[in-house]
Amino acid sequence: MADAPQLPENPDTISANLQKLTEQASNPRHEVIFKALLKHLHQFINETNLTTDEWMAAIDFLTRTGQKSTPLRQEMILLSDVLGVSALVDALNNPVAGGATENSILGPFFTENAADVNFGESIASEGKGDYMYVEGRVLTTDGQPIPNAVIETWEADADGHYDTRFENNSHPDCRGRLRSEDDGRFGYRAVVPVAYPVPGDGPVGELLLLLGWHNMRPNHLHMMVEAPGFHKLVTALYPDGCDYLRSDCVFGVKKSLVVSLKDIVDDEEARKRGFPRGGSFKLLQYDIVLLTEEQSAAMRARVDEDVITGDKKN
Repeated sequence: MADAPQLPENPDTISANLQKLTEQASNPRHEVIFKALLKHLHQFINETNLTTDEWMAAIDFLTRTGQKSTPLRQEMILLSDVLGVSALVDALNNPVAGGATENSILGPFFTENAADVNFGESIASEGKGDYMYVEGRVLTTDGQPIPNAVIETWEADADGHYDTRFENNSHPDCRGRLRSEDDGRFGYRAVVPVAYPVPGDGPVGELLLLLGWHNMRPNHLHMMVEAPGFHKLVTALYPDGCDYLRSDCVFGVKKSLVVSLKDIVDDEEARKRGFPRGGSFKLLQYDIVLLTEEQSAAMRARVDEDVITGDKKN
């Protein structure tokens, strides 16, 4: 049982009392989380000498952020994204080694209703953007092919809109579900992704304006890959040359995920790959490397150990 809290004689007593009270948590993990949270929250208040008006403004901001959220728009997740929390939590929970593909944030536009797409087919209806062909292999860290891996992929159209924006959308568009071949290969037709803004008409948009930050995401193609015995990968590929690669408003870009698109100016090749208008297209080539569940667990345990060791040193 924790020592009884003391009657406050100064502001420090309030912080000390809260630290004692967290020791009453029945779940050890809850105690760890809330001790750290309250410690740093109180340090922040003391360091900034937060005023009552500023604190009430923060409460109003968080209240309006929750009120802005709907089943199709999660303003709280967007807040987590623009503060870099989503990217940091994802990175800590998905460490990689051995050349495995790094993760990127899931984002709010994944849906479960993607249509199944065969090898070489298109995830986008005609007219949704400039032609792009995506191909590669799904591999182990030893370079062995992973057959029948399920690949979910989705992107915005040429106007920067996901299909979830359109209420009268009759079918999923610019998204699809496919499987790797026996030799690990995958291939599908898509459109060249473009940069687009995250919603800026809510409290998070106000925050970005207050801080002088933009609300743009660089062009990217989402992919989520699963296979039995392997750690689930959520990632995205970012074509180079975009002005927002180094200032992604949700911090999703990683150096290893930046790719180059090849210009294929060959009408015959374009039609051979199934592009109705022929002409030219962009080619994105990228091999996806998955960790086994055992490899992922070992990497995560190593990160946990580093955190514990760091806590002891501090």
